[in-house]
Amino acid sequence: MSEALKRKMIRDLVRDKTVFIRSSKLSLKEQMEVRRDVLSMLTHTTLSNISNPSFNIESTSTKNCENLIGKTETPLGIAGPLRVNGDYAKGEFFIPLATTEGALVASVNRGCNAIKLSDGAFVYIEQSGMTRAPLFHTAGLKESRKFVSFIKSHFKEISKRVHQTDIHLTLLSINPFVAGRNVFLRFVFDTQDAMGMNMVTLACDHVIKNYIEKETNIPCIALSGNLCTDKKASWMNKIEKRGYSVHAEVTIPEKIVKEVLKTNPRDFVDINTRKNLIGSALAGSLGFNAHHANIIAAIFLATGQDMAHVAEASSGITTVELTGHDLYISVSLPDLPVGTIGGGTDLATQKEALSILGVAGGGSPPGSNAKKFAEIIAASVLAGEISLLAALGSGDLAKAHRWLGRGEKKHD
Repeated sequence: MSEALKRKMIRDLVRDKTVFIRSSKLSLKEQMEVRRDVLSMLTHTTLSNISNPSFNIESTSTKNCENLIGKTETPLGIAGPLRVNGDYAKGEFFIPLATTEGALVASVNRGCNAIKLSDGAFVYIEQSGMTRAPLFHTAGLKESRKFVSFIKSHFKEISKRVHQTDIHLTLLSINPFVAGRNVFLRFVFDTQDAMGMNMVTLACDHVIKNYIEKETNIPCIALSGNLCTDKKASWMNKIEKRGYSVHAEVTIPEKIVKEVLKTNPRDFVDINTRKNLIGSALAGSLGFNAHHANIIAAIFLATGQDMAHVAEASSGITTVELTGHDLYISVSLPDLPVGTIGGGTDLATQKEALSILGVAGGGSPPGSNAKKFAEIIAASVLAGEISLLAALGSGDLAKAHRWLGRGEKKHD
């Protein structure tokens, strides 16, 4: 398209107060530039910093973001090395953390150091499976019971049809929940190295429309019935698990607690009990922890995960006990939806962050990279909890935020 026609298009879009481009004569890069110019004029804003993204514009425009105008930037810091003793993550790892919260990276880094000096964190995955829970409407309880019976007796056929939608997808179970005329079917899938929400949604849609509805005459009224439970904190996910249910623990010698964390084991235990357990209970919180969300969000943003999943991923629990004179601390994350292929993980900078961790792309065997990634995240969350609870015990939390969050000079 000539520059004259492009300028006319910009004038027309500004006149109509829209950034929606209907012309197919522009490349996706040109559409982005036109859209940005129009928005700049409509909002009287200079958008020079938003322009010139490093990612592939063609791919991003069709897979990740509509009405693309450019990019935003978030500072990326590194913590570690963090020593992890898992089934998939074995060794020392540097942790990429994308954040604008001063003191977070330094805090996680201190926790990593305490874990490393304590021979590393033991980590294991208890359960894995991505879920989708469509909602069906029956004529009443008799039909609900008959429908559930059909689903249970035809699981193999449903599983076969699911696998036909994607060779990387395996149906693990279907758990029914009945409330009068409403039947929720909570499908659980193995999605290998993908986080898998798109995979499971497409699979459910296919098997429902082409098999379940035809065989039962029971209509599906919503492909997601909120029992998944996707992007919302819930007791369902805490009890039944979602994504990866993963645990991490470490025993820190008393000497390291005092020298590195600047507190003592007894105060550490007391603060965790009163803050993370009693305080969380009084607040009615689903997450009994200090700040799981901080570390999970920073890793998610750095590595191209779905940021909305932080809402459910941060519902874990931190437990602390004395073991002799030493300190035992663990974190349990029942609901960690992560992947190393697909979605935002294909963006160039996010893929580089995954490469820092050694988990970019599909694993060999399939699924091993995502499992390794989940174990690293759990150990990183453990590091974050250790440092924050220690800062509360030593009374240094506000001081750290003055120095690192506000840039004030140290005076002591």
